[in-house]
Amino acid sequence: MTLGFIGCGNMALAMIGGIIKNGLAKPEDILASALHEEKLKQTEKTLGIQTTLDNRLVTIKADVLFLAVKPQFYLSVIAQIKDVVRKDQVIVSIAPGKTLAWLTEQFGKPVKLIRCMPNTPALVGEGITGVTPGEACTEEDTKKVLALLEGFGKAEVVPEHLMDAVVGVSGSSPAYVFVFIEAMADAAVAAGMPRAQAYRFAAQSVLGSAKMVLETGKHPGELKDMVCSPAGTTIEAVRVLEEKGLRSAVMEAVRACVDKSRGM
Repeated sequence: MTLGFIGCGNMALAMIGGIIKNGLAKPEDILASALHEEKLKQTEKTLGIQTTLDNRLVTIKADVLFLAVKPQFYLSVIAQIKDVVRKDQVIVSIAPGKTLAWLTEQFGKPVKLIRCMPNTPALVGEGITGVTPGEACTEEDTKKVLALLEGFGKAEVVPEHLMDAVVGVSGSSPAYVFVFIEAMADAAVAAGMPRAQAYRFAAQSVLGSAKMVLETGKHPGELKDMVCSPAGTTIEAVRVLEEKGLRSAVMEAVRACVDKSRGM
């Protein structure tokens, strides 16, 4: 099976790296394209894959083709490749806001399409990807793509009407978490802790808390209550978070992200 990537940005590199690391494809069976030769040479050196400046060549050779360019470039890329797309190949879109219906319209013919939304923790093998297969895809096509996506984290099938919610809750949410980590670290620095140490303490606390949610299966509210002793330090901090509107700010931020995705 040959994998093709049109686009060689951070997300594509994270995906390719995870796929190779987990033995899901050999470097020589992966072909990627980009606009700049310098970027391709660096990618070829780092990952050992084949590279080219020709998007059509990638399309012709690929059994599974990932469209890993920014959403604003989808129209021009699809226009370049649509006449060489085969009926038997699977095309995977990672663009927010681009529906299966819109993609099918741009190709102008029935195509095996899978829409997905990964996130940047894929860079460290801890991503999560929402996946929506198109009508032309078989169960085997979906399983094949899910296996590839699980090379750099977790992947779950979701109905397409929830894909914008996926963008809000996972696709963009690493940025929200980074803001939270930075704010906690800033407060620790203000309390006298060296900055590098503050980042380690804040980030590890977030990592451990996330693992507790995933591994215990307990409600986040229950886990929060476990930390809050009566008249203690933690409940005082939680009281201030509620007073300052953290919960509402997060909810409104996610809703704004979802609305933006729907409008793209």
